[in-house]
Amino acid sequence: MNARKIKDIDYVLLPGTHRKTTDIVIERNGIVTVRPPVGFTPEQVDAVVADKRMWIYRNLAEWRDLNATAVVREWVNGESFLYLGRSYRLSLVSEQVADLTITDGRFCLKRSLVDQNGEASAKKAFEAFYRDKGTIRLHQRMNYFAPRVGVKPTGLKVKDLGFRWASCTKNNTLHFHWKCMMAPPTIIDYMVVHELCHIHHRNHTDLFWNEVDKVMPDYQERKTWLKKHGAGLDV
Repeated sequence: MNARKIKDIDYVLLPGTHRKTTDIVIERNGIVTVRPPVGFTPEQVDAVVADKRMWIYRNLAEWRDLNATAVVREWVNGESFLYLGRSYRLSLVSEQVADLTITDGRFCLKRSLVDQNGEASAKKAFEAFYRDKGTIRLHQRMNYFAPRVGVKPTGLKVKDLGFRWASCTKNNTLHFHWKCMMAPPTIIDYMVVHELCHIHHRNHTDLFWNEVDKVMPDYQERKTWLKKHGAGLDV
């Protein structure tokens, strides 16, 4: 990846792909990424970014507005944490073998994790919980939707993807951020279908969205929900 600047727009230049259009994306962390066709020079990409600057300005402003309400959670009894779109209160408990469980409608976190190692260990417990649950659920949903999309993914991994919700590799393995498991089931399904359709089309052209629409006609509503509420899917 290559950091570049054109006028007052900072962006990250990604490796080119075999397609005819340049893909410009405002990532979850507000970074502008640009993936051009193979063979484009950096100067050609600069020209495309400059031409699309008003679109970039508008979408960056919208990103700032949405992220102004990002949630900051504390590791205390009664704090709310999300799982599959539902809010669960946190209980710090002493007598518990597992680091983190959902019991009687609450997230039960082993108190010693917070007392001895602080926030970092508590976050690791939540990440491990979401990874384990996500691996099971996302595999199920991938296997459900893959025949409907008409593709055969080679595998699935749940990991920390930084500022991306999900990705599809060149060998058709789907990767999902563990934070996906905080979203409602309908939004998780949208993420799965989105990545499966990238096996057909690696970019976000009309052909790609047509594939998504075939399987999920209301995808636009789900896409809008994720854009609006995604900043709150965090621990």
